Amino acid sequence: MLEASPLDDGWQLRHEGKALPAVVPGCVHTDLLAAGVIPDPFLGRGESEVAWVGRREWTYERELSAPPSGHEQTDLVFDGLDTVAEITLNGQLLGQVRNMHRSYRFDVTGLGGPLSVRFVSAYAEAEAVRGKVGERPAAYTEPYQYVRKMACSFGWDWGPTLVTAGIWRPVRVERWSTARLARVRPLVTVEQGVGIVELHVDVERTRVEAGLTLQARVGGARARAEVTGTSGVVRVEVPDAELWWPRGYGDQALYDVELTLHHGNAPLDVWRRRVGFRSVELDTSADAHGSGFTLVVNGERLFARGVNWIPDDVFPSRVTRERYRKRLRQAADAGVDLVRVWGGGIYESEDFYDACDELGLLVWQDFPFACAAYPEEQPLRGEVEAEARENVVRLMPHPSLVLWNGNNENLWGFRDWGWEERLGGDSWGEGYYLGVLPRVVGELDPTRPYTAGSPWSGSWEHHPNDPAHGTHHSWEVWNREDYAEYRSEVPRFVAEFGWQAPPAHATLRRALPGEELAADSPGMLHHQKAEDGNGKLERGLARHFAVPEGDFDRWHYLTQVNQARAVATGIEHWRSHWPVCAGTILWQLNDCWPVTSWAAVDGDGREKPLYHELRRLYADRLITLQVRGGGLALAAVNQSAERWTGTLSLRRVSVAGEVVAASSVELVVGARAVGEVRVPVELEPAGAKEFLVADAWGSPRSWGSPRSSEAESGGETESGGEAESGGGLRAVHFPVPDREIPYPPPEFEVGVTPGAVTVTAHTLVRDLLLQADRLGPEARADRGLVTLLPGERVTIGVEGWETPDAAAARAALYCQEPAR
Repeated sequence: MLEASPLDDGWQLRHEGKALPAVVPGCVHTDLLAAGVIPDPFLGRGESEVAWVGRREWTYERELSAPPSGHEQTDLVFDGLDTVAEITLNGQLLGQVRNMHRSYRFDVTGLGGPLSVRFVSAYAEAEAVRGKVGERPAAYTEPYQYVRKMACSFGWDWGPTLVTAGIWRPVRVERWSTARLARVRPLVTVEQGVGIVELHVDVERTRVEAGLTLQARVGGARARAEVTGTSGVVRVEVPDAELWWPRGYGDQALYDVELTLHHGNAPLDVWRRRVGFRSVELDTSADAHGSGFTLVVNGERLFARGVNWIPDDVFPSRVTRERYRKRLRQAADAGVDLVRVWGGGIYESEDFYDACDELGLLVWQDFPFACAAYPEEQPLRGEVEAEARENVVRLMPHPSLVLWNGNNENLWGFRDWGWEERLGGDSWGEGYYLGVLPRVVGELDPTRPYTAGSPWSGSWEHHPNDPAHGTHHSWEVWNREDYAEYRSEVPRFVAEFGWQAPPAHATLRRALPGEELAADSPGMLHHQKAEDGNGKLERGLARHFAVPEGDFDRWHYLTQVNQARAVATGIEHWRSHWPVCAGTILWQLNDCWPVTSWAAVDGDGREKPLYHELRRLYADRLITLQVRGGGLALAAVNQSAERWTGTLSLRRVSVAGEVVAASSVELVVGARAVGEVRVPVELEPAGAKEFLVADAWGSPRSWGSPRSSEAESGGETESGGEAESGGGLRAVHFPVPDREIPYPPPEFEVGVTPGAVTVTAHTLVRDLLLQADRLGPEARADRGLVTLLPGERVTIGVEGWETPDAAAARAALYCQEPAR
């Protein structure tokens, strides 16, 4: 039987002639940090102080014992080397590698002695390749397009430039005889209720003449097949198979698969995975609105409620199984049902996809190409195909994986960013996205759809970012336009959009020790990587609020409110246009370090107000007030499987709290549908001193969420005696920007009990926010922005607060105030 022994201990890193302890899996930066050689690059401006690390060569060493007798072959297996390295054993060259996204296997039968992995600087490799193939344009100046390495390690508009090296995934020794399982490619389908697992197997042999058999088990079903030469196929059928569903649509049924390679009665090797039975299609057919982009799982058409995922740490080896699960649990708890693994990062570890399988999170997987023209010459072309073949097969078992995507923004960049003229006919990646990658996916994984890029309109007949065709990235908003412009179009699928805000206060205090915080303080500017990022924050804020001068805490609060408002404006509008628009993927869920960015969860794992707003925006049921045809309309979005019936209450209210006019109507919305109710003209608010409140009440009573938030064009809160029991849904419409609203001075009472803060409003209190991290670094609140009318009450759950105190709670509460 194949024996595997990990080689994760005993490693040393050579630095300035000294041997430092090294952790494997790990990287140079984390080892140098542990040894006290470098400062923490996440704190202050430490990133700049460690820039030299990426320009050096580095060597990892350990002793490799000669393998004991008893097996015919011994292999040294690296699951991941970052990135360009030479491997020697006892002075003998085993091989040279140049791709972070691949694994490597070397025959070390009968060998032992000093094992060395010498890493060349990724900069040196990139510059050598550039010298060979010529210049290629990119969105950034760093040379990431010339080396098969995580692009964002060279920096991005939310990430630091920390170009590392190291043995970033596990390494082991495998000893085996006769034959081993070299590759197992599972095709998982379901036909008329029968689950089918077809295992296509490649074997490596030491003895050509040995007769080999395959035995497979899926659940209680079994099958057997012979190996012919170096390959075989075994098909297992599972009657009455339970289906795997995305979260919110059904259960996540998973089946254990075990495949054993036998020589006679002796088992030689075993392969174990979990699979789920489900069908997936991508409907891009033409219609009256253009051509769509709708995911269909088990025959069910979905509005995808998505987030973009970047590597959760700029040093990916630090992301543990527990950390993956925590972050993805946060996504699921926010109502997310799709996670896009963005193309400037990596193919994530099995832990990521296992968690998505269990949580019912659909995975859209980019191939790692982003925001650059990529050369198609050697040595890159062969590496691209090799990594694609390996990772397609590696990830195939996961039912959560539903879409392969060729690249991020490169087709768009060729058309719009001046690349075509600069390239002058040189290769730039089109052959990958429209040739190599669809061929590899079609050959190896025909059960899943492939799209050439994001954004992509489906062909060169339309602009790559045409909102009427395929996927669309909405970046004119944020870069140049106000978020109100989200309402100007209805894309078929919004794969990227977002708005920046700083991280939580406690995250800033940890990342910028000793610094007096200001929007333009040195540390704040260093932890803002977007081009003119602070300028865009300021201009975006000024369109809606009176920008506070010299008051960092107020600026911090308002920029976080504005981020939530912006995202709410887009998602509410686009969800109300289902099925024309079939999905939104927020940029972005997470951060890889403490930074001002578009993330909903900051670099220390703290949830911004945007995160809590997502819980409302991505709930199965949502109401939103929209301007339609010159008047107001309420759109009721019902993504649940049950018809929605209830009562809709409409109130025209003054900012002083007086109800000026009111009406109620019956609400009936079909399953997976959107209903619309016109607002009577007499209920539309007049001028800056009035606003419209819509409350939806209905059965089942459980659909009202106890978490409440509110945004400029809609929101949810709780009122009266219903505050503690769930209540209904609420949308609020103010006809003018906040800077024009004569808010009354906010008056409210604060009560504290163990684990909770209760606020009772005596006036209109808009965008109430408890910044729980100001109560203590570990404190967390269970909700974000809340708007209360006079007499309404909200209870905010708080965890991790060691010394509850009403005065401290009041000091950590922020809300809208009269213009100063």
